[in-house]
Amino acid sequence: MFDFGFSELMVIGVVLLIVVGPERLPKVARAAGHLLGRVQRYVSDVKSDIQREMQLEELKKLQEQVRHQAQELESSVRSGVASVESEVGRTAGELRSMLPDGGAHAADPARADTTPGTTSGSQLLGQDRSTAGGDGRPQLELGLDGSIRQDASADKSKV
Repeated sequence: MFDFGFSELMVIGVVLLIVVGPERLPKVARAAGHLLGRVQRYVSDVKSDIQREMQLEELKKLQEQVRHQAQELESSVRSGVASVESEVGRTAGELRSMLPDGGAHAADPARADTTPGTTSGSQLLGQDRSTAGGDGRPQLELGLDGSIRQDASADKSKV
């Protein structure tokens, strides 16, 4: 903190000895030591508070950056999903138009071929007689071997 040499400390000590006196000098030195300790603790507390505030500001900036990146990622994922959905819709439309009867099986599930082991065009498009959860949308499941399996509720409805 202050740069005192040995000679300066000796001069300060002699002046204190003359001014304060030899009887009260130990008490004054002890009080000065306590006061210096308090000042040092106060300075270190202020330094740590300032450092915490700086870290808090850095964390807030980092949090805002992460939030912004998460929003960008979410928007890019949503746009990707939308493009995939539109591509799937376009491909499904092309497949419906390629069916021999112009997609009549897709419109009329009662005419769909339900012979075991065969797959009609409407089943390939996911329009079989089974629906999941009662939401009215047809469900189709592909097995790990690539074979198409109908939902178990479809088998129960055939009985």
